[in-house]
Amino acid sequence: MADLVTLDDIETAADRIAGDVLRTPTVPSPGLSALLGAPVLLKLEQLQRTGSFKPRGVLAKLATLSADERAAGLVAVSGGNHGLAVADVVGAAGVAAVVVMPQNAPARSVAAARTAGADVRLTPDIPAAFALATQLQADGMTLLHPFDDPVTLAAQGTVGLELARDAIALGEPPTDVLVSVGGGALLSGIAVAITALLPGARVWGVETLGAEAMSAALAAGGPVPVTITSAVTTLSAPSVSQLTYDHVRELVEEVLVVTDADAHAGSVAFAEHAGIWAEPAAGCLVPAARTVLERHPGARLALVVCGRNADVPG
Repeated sequence: MADLVTLDDIETAADRIAGDVLRTPTVPSPGLSALLGAPVLLKLEQLQRTGSFKPRGVLAKLATLSADERAAGLVAVSGGNHGLAVADVVGAAGVAAVVVMPQNAPARSVAAARTAGADVRLTPDIPAAFALATQLQADGMTLLHPFDDPVTLAAQGTVGLELARDAIALGEPPTDVLVSVGGGALLSGIAVAITALLPGARVWGVETLGAEAMSAALAAGGPVPVTITSAVTTLSAPSVSQLTYDHVRELVEEVLVVTDADAHAGSVAFAEHAGIWAEPAAGCLVPAARTVLERHPGARLALVVCGRNADVPG
């Protein structure tokens, strides 16, 4: 079993990235509260630098690299958001980066990563992207893994640190916190922070059908490869890691699975009832919230809006 990160690790990460990321707000959503019939708080990470939570982990990891590791050039694999964050953060630091994405990654993310100066390489699918990134690492580049790294995981946990402190200040902490799952670093880090600061609160992961790497791992007793069929590329990890699996197994109530169609409908619900643009990787939280409320009537919800980077249908 991997060592779990601690609240101290998350607080260290918060200090490390302070001033370089936006401390995104946590706000009540009257519209979603009315829609769901329960109090809803939103953690607005779609307002973050590059439009998702991902710069937190990239900034924290970059700060720990040696001069030689930076000079070797950095490589990242991503369904969209991690690669965009790497391009932005690393480009601003004057370090060369290769970002490997599948061909179905959001076009806006691909274009933005190239604009930021990254060498973006497209592969047929996400497993091929991971394979190419692994080869580039073997050739000498420094890998910035999107989730299999305790430094990155602790930095993503700063989202939960802020959420918990803000919820306490607002006077009505949530009983249930819903977080999207790709590789699992965001869910894992938030679970550490929430269980430490809001004892008794339940943390739920949410995946889309066809991108069920964490659900498959929990069923199998450890990480296993999965076939990706979901169109929600920013959740499409071909497997989780032992690190994220162990955190989720220990700290998370359950991982719920919704369809792509319901995730897209959830994005529409965010727009219509909360007035925000959320990618389907966040939209999946709305149908999952209904499941949580069916099981726990009277629950108070917090939804982590992980990002906004999705193409607009033409």
